[in-house]
Amino acid sequence: MATVHVIGAGMAGLSCAVELVKAGRRVVLWEAAAQAGGRCRSFHDATLDRTIDNGNHLILGANPAVFAYLETIGAQGGLVGQARAAFPFVDLRTGERWEVRPNAGPLPWWIMARARRVPGSRARHYLAGLALARAREGDTAARRLGGTGPLLERLWEPLTVAVLNAGVDEAAASLLWPVVRLTFGKGEAACRAYLTRNGLGPDLVAPALRYVERGGGQVNLNRRLRAIRDDGRRVTGLDIAGEGADAAFAPGDAAVLAVTPQVCAQLLPGTPAPLETRPIVNAHFRLDRPVPMPGGSGILGVVGGTAQWIFARGDIASVTVSAAGALADRPAAEIAREIWADVAAALDYRPPAMPPVRIVKEKRATFAQVPAALPLRPPAGTRLGNLFLAGDWTATGLPATIEGAVRSGVMAARHALRALGP
Repeated sequence: MATVHVIGAGMAGLSCAVELVKAGRRVVLWEAAAQAGGRCRSFHDATLDRTIDNGNHLILGANPAVFAYLETIGAQGGLVGQARAAFPFVDLRTGERWEVRPNAGPLPWWIMARARRVPGSRARHYLAGLALARAREGDTAARRLGGTGPLLERLWEPLTVAVLNAGVDEAAASLLWPVVRLTFGKGEAACRAYLTRNGLGPDLVAPALRYVERGGGQVNLNRRLRAIRDDGRRVTGLDIAGEGADAAFAPGDAAVLAVTPQVCAQLLPGTPAPLETRPIVNAHFRLDRPVPMPGGSGILGVVGGTAQWIFARGDIASVTVSAAGALADRPAAEIAREIWADVAAALDYRPPAMPPVRIVKEKRATFAQVPAALPLRPPAGTRLGNLFLAGDWTATGLPATIEGAVRSGVMAARHALRALGP
């Protein structure tokens, strides 16, 4: 039986391997790092004495690819979701607090209810979101949404930064539209937020590795692909550090490259790839009690400060700052003090001293999701008939999210299956 070699065990590579195993194909998974998961990883931090994720990833009810992936690997119980969609916010400058609460069904009557919408906004203001559907290739989100006011600052900006890792002034409008259409456009259930129960590693990564191995697949860690050999039409061999894979790559095999765009550009010169990146900074604080989130919510949006989103995980308050820019270049201690001031105010929790903290910087968290990058997102197919691409930076039609990564892996797997034939 022909083998598919999947290079990279991030969420794109894992979902690709899972899809191939489900189809009955033999899979060999190669990962350069010492653990799988890529940017979706968990680790035990000695300072906090807790297992934390490198960053916070929110899954929504409108993420069918993720839910299908979890169902396949038998890990549906790894997610904890809201009973009803509700997104609490606090404005640190004014002290105002509110919730955005979409209603069930596609008709958004919630924008007519003052208690469900952003303070100071009017129902007609929300209709500006429909302009995203007419976005052209070079349009930014701000250009389509237009104007200023409370809705731009208190809803569109936090949403855009969270999803696209870029502010409304530079983010690609055409990438924001599918998010709005598939969440607010579908109703409350599509907007529900889900977090992993035990962490990204235990709930999204480890079950996938077990599924692949139970299905006869091989998982190889600490194995970096150095070069791809080809005859101009097809891959003929893989040069992998630490253990050559040439002997394992048979003439009828295929390969999926599920790596970063920077690595892809090195291994496959001439392939378009969005190389410009944007950072994300995460701060994890261990409190002396369960995180006192308002209303018992697992998440809290923050406006008017450095912190943007606070996630509660037991006694760990995890804070995400997307589109971090210059923040990522500052010393960790300085970042911690600034973010903690926001957290203490947002939670109305002020212990005598700042609690233990771990700062995690992802300098290349996502590709720059700006209009100029969109033409550089390549399709799954390549110039080589048995080599395919996967990754949240490829042409999925979605932003660089877990849903986009999983969808890209499934797309690459299906291309490989068609290329291999029966």
